Amino acid sequence: MILSVSRRTDIPAFYSEWFYNRIREGYVLVRNPRNPHRIAKISLLPEVVDGIVFWTKNPSPMIDRLDELEPYSCYFQFTLNAYGTDVEPSVPSKNDVVLPAFQKLSRKIGRDRVVWRYDPILFSERYSAEYHLKYFRLLAAKLSGYTETCTVSFLDFYHSTERNTQPLRLRRPAAEEKAELMQRLSETAKEFGIAVVACAEDISFEPYGVRPARCIDPDRFERLTGYRLSVGKDPNQRPACGCAASIDIGAYDTCGHGCLYCYANHDAPTVRKNRASHNPSSPLLFGEVGENDVVTVRSTASCKDGQLTFGE
Repeated sequence: MILSVSRRTDIPAFYSEWFYNRIREGYVLVRNPRNPHRIAKISLLPEVVDGIVFWTKNPSPMIDRLDELEPYSCYFQFTLNAYGTDVEPSVPSKNDVVLPAFQKLSRKIGRDRVVWRYDPILFSERYSAEYHLKYFRLLAAKLSGYTETCTVSFLDFYHSTERNTQPLRLRRPAAEEKAELMQRLSETAKEFGIAVVACAEDISFEPYGVRPARCIDPDRFERLTGYRLSVGKDPNQRPACGCAASIDIGAYDTCGHGCLYCYANHDAPTVRKNRASHNPSSPLLFGEVGENDVVTVRSTASCKDGQLTFGE
């Protein structure tokens, strides 16, 4: 199986000690988001985990312990935007913390294992197309040589996202505006040796050299390990999403970054409550197993087809 760590929260930034404890103990408990009293027990043993995809805005807390993941193949989806604290209130300084962390991580594990995410792109009076072009260029220059790929997407207006972003006075860009910006971002990225891909977009940007993204990508793991993975498309994602099937071990309403555009946090009080009940030694990300909870062992197995490919 492929492990997603995690679309629902930033585990590297806020829960790295918990994650390393889970790796050491060889399993994790994950509540079903739709039925919280149902808990899955998931094996984290190397023989069943074919790869780990980390999602983060700040991997600093876990970088110095990456050697503990030596039995696993992994790569990072690293979000680095040009927004201020009006949009990302608790993300650390981009210049002082996040950019150096990106570069340090890339030097440690290789640029093919660190995917830059410039997403979601949102539009307002302040965050115009010209703003994005200016600061995307600045970031691309600093990340040149530290990554090969940049994943870009435009903001999806989920109900909670619309509510939480009201202070930003966002507007919805037209398809033509998206296409023009994507073309110019792609041209800029190429100047710095970076390929742009589009995440879960209904519009095709391939005429501008922008392919659809596969954020959870068995082909990337094949290139990294030499093993082909027999794994299908994730049926739980949006139709436009190209990701392969994976198991996510995170939990909603637990990320401390507080980004206004985030679909995974409903409201700040719930996040504070859940984070306060986090115990690094617990098999659950937050809280404990209650008397009304039902724990079921989830069946897992390796998806390797047993054949080394060696780039054939």
